[in-house]
Amino acid sequence: MIAVIYGSSTLNTEYSAQRIQSAFGDGIADLHNVKHLEIELVRERNYLVFISSTWGTGDLQDDWELFFPRLDEVDFHGKTVGLVGLGDQENYPDTFCDSISLLYDKVIERGGTVIGATPTEGYSFSRSKAIRGNRFVGLVLDEDSQADRSDERIREWVAAYRGAVE
Repeated sequence: MIAVIYGSSTLNTEYSAQRIQSAFGDGIADLHNVKHLEIELVRERNYLVFISSTWGTGDLQDDWELFFPRLDEVDFHGKTVGLVGLGDQENYPDTFCDSISLLYDKVIERGGTVIGATPTEGYSFSRSKAIRGNRFVGLVLDEDSQADRSDERIREWVAAYRGAVE
């Protein structure tokens, strides 16, 4: 079972997490709000999806910000993590989806594998810490200015995630 873990302040991220869980199909993924998450779940699962929006000057969503230090208690060796970031490329073009870079760095530092990098084409922003090489480290959604592209991006990303772990 894939644990889809999200933090949401404005419900955009929660709605996106529900759509991602649904795209995986019945019985494949379960949904967890990081606000109520026990670290044991992260320790127990080998397949995870972390979803956070970006706030302030590239910060994690508030509930993720509080939970983030707990990730140091997890050995991520043998774990496969997909990342999903939500951002607003028009109003925050210089910190677009920066928050998932923090999750990416932590998972790698703790020995995990991150899958699901996506192209940067189709977005209009000036800078993002979520880019490694020439790709985003995960799925990037903009529910403010590109909501009409989210369903297709989610379908493609979930199919790639499933293909990589099956």
